[in-house]
Amino acid sequence: MKVIFPKYLFYKNKFYEDYGVLFEGDTITCVDSKKNLLEKYPQAERTYLTEQVLLPGTVNAHNHCFQSLLRGIAADRPFLEWRDRSLYYYSPRMSKEDIYNGALFAFGEMMKRGVTTVGDFFYLHNFGRESDEAIIQAAKDLGIRLSLNRTMYDWDGAPAGYVESVPQAVENTLYLAESYKDDPMVNILPSPHSLHAATPEMIQKGHEIAKKLNVKFHIHVAEEPFEVEQVKKEHDGLGTLEYLDRLGVVDNSMVIIHGVWLSPEEIDLLGEKKGGLVYCPSSNMFLADGITDIPRMLKAGVTIALGSDGACSNNRISVFEEMRMVSLLQKAKTCDALCVNYEQAFQMGTENGGLLLNFRIGKIEEGYKADFVGIDLEDLSMMPLTDSLEQMLPNIVYSMEPTAIRTVMVAGKPTVKDGQLITVSEREISRRVKETMKRLNS
Repeated sequence: MKVIFPKYLFYKNKFYEDYGVLFEGDTITCVDSKKNLLEKYPQAERTYLTEQVLLPGTVNAHNHCFQSLLRGIAADRPFLEWRDRSLYYYSPRMSKEDIYNGALFAFGEMMKRGVTTVGDFFYLHNFGRESDEAIIQAAKDLGIRLSLNRTMYDWDGAPAGYVESVPQAVENTLYLAESYKDDPMVNILPSPHSLHAATPEMIQKGHEIAKKLNVKFHIHVAEEPFEVEQVKKEHDGLGTLEYLDRLGVVDNSMVIIHGVWLSPEEIDLLGEKKGGLVYCPSSNMFLADGITDIPRMLKAGVTIALGSDGACSNNRISVFEEMRMVSLLQKAKTCDALCVNYEQAFQMGTENGGLLLNFRIGKIEEGYKADFVGIDLEDLSMMPLTDSLEQMLPNIVYSMEPTAIRTVMVAGKPTVKDGQLITVSEREISRRVKETMKRLNS
């Protein structure tokens, strides 16, 4: 039994002074005043974060960890050229150790930025299920919570390591789901890649698995105009989501990634069917994809979470960064300062990510997992703060720099202390990345 006493605690959408959070094992059991907690639980192990505000950990709901090794390669190129010169060129060369190193690198960097849970949309199956296990092992070594959004991919135009038959993809996904069904730190979600990289049968099987396991399934939808044009040409002028609805997979288990080029009617359809969206604003900007209509998504009732996407298409992997980007980009597009506010952006980066990854996370409330981020109130990027605390959440979303992130805990265990990783040393991660890049470029 442990209790944390920060300077301020974010609880039920407000900041409380002289409050604390009690947790047993990996789960929050009580949130109350400091006075009450000390009286009720005098035996609890205490941690004091005297000049920090304690927040729920952020959730990176869409990432491709191996792409962190490709950051800066083929930058400022059109989408297909970027894909061919970075992803398709380097990923077939990656060994199991390289895949592990890339995951350790990606997860370590994002954890330092306050990410406590990641949804990794992983399709680099050069070594079958052993590739997946390498990602899971890296997450466990670092201490991050992982939703392995295991990609189901059968377009033969991609590198061979991406491609599986439908039966293979189903067997491997179900095997992993069964293997980790009792692991509170790992979820396995079926994730047919997209309409251009997964056949209709593959997509339907992914949906079928999601229904069987009572989980979400993730799929890239309408990221680029070429996918929309291809679907319209081949399927009687239907939009991408309209065609997916014809396949019978648009429902409350669906989580689309990007959704940049959906029509207003398709957005309304997604909302009506209670689907979700993971929005990756920085990646969409970097790849010149366009701008997803987030105000329409909100109006339609779509649950929206945030993702960094891979680090070679962003090139940062911070959810606090994406909170800032979603709000600013939508304001710029709509010329409406009220279209996405800081409270909505913060919810997208925390609670909503948990909903779309099937984890009970993203809030500091009883019954939720003990995943926390402590922010240094003395960091200049968090100032000024008046006694009313009116500026606290706006500063977290709009001005806070990574230097302010001092403490990270996942499942009640510290992973970052005084701004430094403590589960795997940064020097070790750096050494591994250098070795991998030397191999890839030899």
